[in-house]
Amino acid sequence: MGSSLSNLNDGTNGLSMGTSLGDIPESCVACVFMYLTPPEICNLAGLNRAFRGAASSDSVWDKKLPANYQDLLDLLPPERYHTLSKKDIFAVLSRPIPFDDDTKELWIDRVTGRVCMAISARGMAITGIEDRRYWNWNPTEESRFHVVAYLQQIWWFEVDGTVRFHLPPGIYSLSFRIHLGRFTKRLGRRVCHFEHTHGWDVKPVRFSLSTSDGQNASCEYYLDDVERDEALGQHKRGCWIEYRVGEFIVNGSEPSTEIQWSMKQIDCTHSKGGLCVDSVFINPIGDLKENRKKDFVN
Repeated sequence: MGSSLSNLNDGTNGLSMGTSLGDIPESCVACVFMYLTPPEICNLAGLNRAFRGAASSDSVWDKKLPANYQDLLDLLPPERYHTLSKKDIFAVLSRPIPFDDDTKELWIDRVTGRVCMAISARGMAITGIEDRRYWNWNPTEESRFHVVAYLQQIWWFEVDGTVRFHLPPGIYSLSFRIHLGRFTKRLGRRVCHFEHTHGWDVKPVRFSLSTSDGQNASCEYYLDDVERDEALGQHKRGCWIEYRVGEFIVNGSEPSTEIQWSMKQIDCTHSKGGLCVDSVFINPIGDLKENRKKDFVN
């Protein structure tokens, strides 16, 4: 049994037992790796020398990187990447890269190699944010940016943001990460407070997005509807909820795409409060070629 496993792994067993994985040329292994995900490639790298060599090949990892990965590298100091292999560049880009005074982050998904983005509440325009009577900045480890904007009470609620970047071609979604209620830690336990939470069941909040090439999307959500949520078995209060605003398509990295978004409830007939705004996420959800193929079939 041990002899068979040794022969399977590296093909170095002295006994002739036919063709093994160790006999496969590294170039052939590299061709197979083109169709695997990065985690799968890393898992197979330990099988034998040929697999290990193919798993480090620039030709393999060049296919896993987004076509415009240099735009992401430009956010980093050159000394951090100019001597790296493509595999190491993939590893660097799969970790968050802060920009715009650390209010935004970019990274590539470790499985798909697609570009993701997050924008902190500090990177958005929030009506009344300078006035401590309405808003406060609360530090927390529950946010990737380590701080959230907490609304105590306001009549005119509006959050706007914009970003411009050379996103790779693909289909993207935009969502807001929001929390009803204020949370603290007491004796190591998470405790939520809802003394300021009100007004979100009176009128819906309107979410919208638009892009520089004319795409638009909008939707409305009641952020707090206790009776309806309980009937559906949902619990929004005290939980982080991602509200999906819509989707947009990027056809090419040039020119850069500008995305604008907003979240507002500006009906001044009632006040609202008790809400944490964490961030906006822009995530890839599909490949442009696959989408065109579906449209063709339809």
